[in-house]
Amino acid sequence: MDPDSSFTTRESRLEFYRTTLCLAYQSFGVVYGDLSTTPLYVYKSTFSGSLKPYQDDHEILGVLSLIFWTLTLIPLCKYVVFVLGADDNGEGGTFALYSLLCRNSKMGLLKTYSCVHDSISSYNSEASTTEETRTSLLIKQFFEKNYGSRVVLLLVVLLGTSMVIGDGILTPTMSVLSAVYGIQIKVPYLNENYTVLTACIILVGLFALQQYGTHRVGFLFAPILVTWLLCISGVGVYNIFYWNPHVVCAISPYYVYNFFKKAGKDGWSSLGGIVLSITGTEAMFADLGHFSKLSIRIAFTGVVYPCLVLAYMGEAAFLSKNKSDLRSSFYLAIPEAVFWPVFVVATLASVVASQAIISATFSIISQCRALNCFPRVKIIHTSNQIHGQIYIPEVNWMLMVLCLAVVIGCGDTHMIGNAYGLAAITVMFVTTCLMFLVICTVWKQNVLAALLFVTIFGFVELLYFSASLAKVHRGGWFPLVVSLAILTVMSIWHYGTSQKLEFELQNKIALDSLLRLGPSLGIVRVPGIGLIYSNVTSGVPPIFAHFVTNFPAFHRILVFVTIQYVMVPKVPASEHFLITRIGSPEFSLFRCIARYGYKDLRDSYKFESELIDKVAEFLRHECNVEGLAVFGQQSSVYIIDSVTRTAKKAGGGGGGTGERKRVVLQCPKSGEESVRELMEAKEAGVAYMTSNTYVLASEASSFVKRLAINTVYGFLRRNSRHTATTLGIPHTSLIEVGMAYHV
Repeated sequence: MDPDSSFTTRESRLEFYRTTLCLAYQSFGVVYGDLSTTPLYVYKSTFSGSLKPYQDDHEILGVLSLIFWTLTLIPLCKYVVFVLGADDNGEGGTFALYSLLCRNSKMGLLKTYSCVHDSISSYNSEASTTEETRTSLLIKQFFEKNYGSRVVLLLVVLLGTSMVIGDGILTPTMSVLSAVYGIQIKVPYLNENYTVLTACIILVGLFALQQYGTHRVGFLFAPILVTWLLCISGVGVYNIFYWNPHVVCAISPYYVYNFFKKAGKDGWSSLGGIVLSITGTEAMFADLGHFSKLSIRIAFTGVVYPCLVLAYMGEAAFLSKNKSDLRSSFYLAIPEAVFWPVFVVATLASVVASQAIISATFSIISQCRALNCFPRVKIIHTSNQIHGQIYIPEVNWMLMVLCLAVVIGCGDTHMIGNAYGLAAITVMFVTTCLMFLVICTVWKQNVLAALLFVTIFGFVELLYFSASLAKVHRGGWFPLVVSLAILTVMSIWHYGTSQKLEFELQNKIALDSLLRLGPSLGIVRVPGIGLIYSNVTSGVPPIFAHFVTNFPAFHRILVFVTIQYVMVPKVPASEHFLITRIGSPEFSLFRCIARYGYKDLRDSYKFESELIDKVAEFLRHECNVEGLAVFGQQSSVYIIDSVTRTAKKAGGGGGGTGERKRVVLQCPKSGEESVRELMEAKEAGVAYMTSNTYVLASEASSFVKRLAINTVYGFLRRNSRHTATTLGIPHTSLIEVGMAYHV
């Protein structure tokens, strides 16, 4: 064996271990803030209802056993072992599961967006060599044939997403309010209004800092969470030995059985508080793209899980000997000597937990916007190094107002806890349902394995869901109302956008027809480059035909641009642009399909120069003896025949526009000559044409459709960001074409 190669292998392994441990350390401040602060309020919420600890310790030990097994089953077994394995090229979250399903079967609602990924080479190699099971084929055929099933699937995904956004309201209020309640332990004469005021001041400061980006204070996050976990685990160990070492026996499932036997209906009702012990679990999967599966698994199993178990055991040991101190058991269980340091760390940890869910909310809304499920909003990238760190002003201030309203309106963590638990368990159950489809259709496992997964974890989650749902009238209604409002907005925006796209596809015009009208219209070609933005990937978009028939002139070089966000996390930079020529070379007409994944960031300032560079590269290749007639696509290319000068398909899937035809290529000019003309046109100026369309429901439409399109969608469109602003188009070069779409 070559010693040099052995050294290289050893060095690479050490680098891998170092990187993994570094990511595991960083994950504390981003992933585990919410989950790590749950001891602040779990016991308080559990025993604030009808459940009370009696003379013996059956209730306390039963609650501890339930918390232990809930932490073991849901975060450890379900997420760490199974769900983290369902990543979408390293990305996680609800949309990642939906992306996997859409890419491996036709479960996407819009075929235009769900099938474009087929031409992206880096995702073609993902097809599993495992043979399709009969169940997998049946499920795929069911979704392909039933449009309603695809609608329901999208609504389920949007429901889970809206619940996560609801968490963005509840997490800061619950964490901060629970932390600052510790003041009343040492200063009992303070009115509760002062606690609420302190929480409001912290929340205002937290949301005001969002515009500066998490990278400016990110280096503080991991140390704070690690310190917090060490504090609560240390206090837990002290309380176990000082108050009641017998609580360690609660890891036996017997105490769960005994708890329900003794408590009965009150025990079932208490599950609404116990479920708070796993809030924030979904972040392990949702934030997977920032880290790695191994690093998240190491951080949870090695530090977070044992620290939380010790913290809950210690508080249970204290409660077993101090049954009257239920509402403030967490702070009362802290030894006097370390109370104030732990209180300060708890407050900082609650801020970190809030920061994590706020950042996650920004990322989720950005993904929804990319897939046409959320109105256009302003997205600011706060870090040049970390692309995932973004700031959305409109969403930030709306979250702040809602958080303050919840704190002032409720002022009690018990009511907020009822709402919080319902939102968290709903997201987890949605993930379980999507995992059933992933196991069957993506992993191609036996249906019994998928049913076993759903039976075990789904049963536990439905048990908690039923207990949380029973508390709808005591605060649980809040996430339902918020989620329903967000779901309605996302659904109507997606429906209106799809109706607009369908109208454009049905009313597009063949280019040949337009060119034949050229002489009669007296079309004039003016110097420069014209970029025509539309959603149409073949033919002439209605807005351009409308413009030319009323103003018969367009630029010497014309590029029809379509920006598509596809159901993959990231599109390789080499495959962002798909360039094709339209018609004969003398017309100088091109089509560009710019493809982006739902995690990709599009730099609007570089888009123009990158696009023109790709067109120039296309022109250089076009007239070679064996060049590319379609540039930017690796899965299907056209080879130019050296004799007939016609393009023949070289194999693979369909073209980027979905058209299968022979393209006659005439190359009267050399590639460099064509490039020189392109650069001269660029110097003459670049103009951008976009649509300013008004989507209206036809008079024959139902009342519900008219209400959705004319009222709700119209209101959202008028109050969302302008299309040109979103695309980064300079105002001085913008041409807007107004047109009414009757759908």
